[in-house]
Amino acid sequence: MTDAPLNILDGRVVIITGGTRGIGIGVARHLGALGSKVVITGRKPERLAEAIALLESENVECLGLVADVADRERAFDVVDETLARFGRIDGLVLNAQSFRPVTPLLDVTESDMNLLFDTGPKGALWLMQAAQPHMAANSWGRIVTMGTSMGLTGAAGYGPYAASNEAIRSLTRTAAREWGRDGITVNCVLPASAGHRAPAAGSDPAREAAFASMYDDNPMGRDGDAIEDIGPAVAFLLSDGSRYVTGQTISVDGGGIMRP
Repeated sequence: MTDAPLNILDGRVVIITGGTRGIGIGVARHLGALGSKVVITGRKPERLAEAIALLESENVECLGLVADVADRERAFDVVDETLARFGRIDGLVLNAQSFRPVTPLLDVTESDMNLLFDTGPKGALWLMQAAQPHMAANSWGRIVTMGTSMGLTGAAGYGPYAASNEAIRSLTRTAAREWGRDGITVNCVLPASAGHRAPAAGSDPAREAAFASMYDDNPMGRDGDAIEDIGPAVAFLLSDGSRYVTGQTISVDGGGIMRP
């Protein structure tokens, strides 16, 4: 039995997709404060540069890579560039996915479905495929996918998004089954942290009301904080402390999934 704390992430190398804003940058900042070396990806160079500047101002050792998660070849490049910079990969946080406006099922188009599946389960799988051999070679790896409780609750208007996220949860369980004996755990987090998508005060009363109503029945009555609420849960799943937890879906939403 080791004497080392099981939640230490100092020196671990973690790739975070969609790491330039919202949950992605919040998780990156939390992990960086714990001593992790973080690689963040994003599609927009200017936003990526801003995120890297923020991380560096907090003394986080980091690397920013422009990448479209739907591009399978680029996923392997991201892994190669991470290895060239840091020499190892310990964890993945698969957070990036495109989003479409609320749309009734009868109005969903083929392009809606393709976009959400290309950037959701397919994008997650490509990076998992690229990183898995390197994790297996070290007999240690942690993969955290991001899903949505809308896939469980059947939220009206979110059919393509919910369906693609249910596919992510399915991939999570299959990867956990196939890679467990390689020392790799794979778990899915269902977060609630939508503050970065909230409309500016006075800009859209209908949307403002919709966002406020999201937390009317939430047991904690508030949105999640990406750094302080979502970050610690992800950190646990990236640590040795979660070594006997795999294939699981964990809601980090203040109990919102219990909403009637």
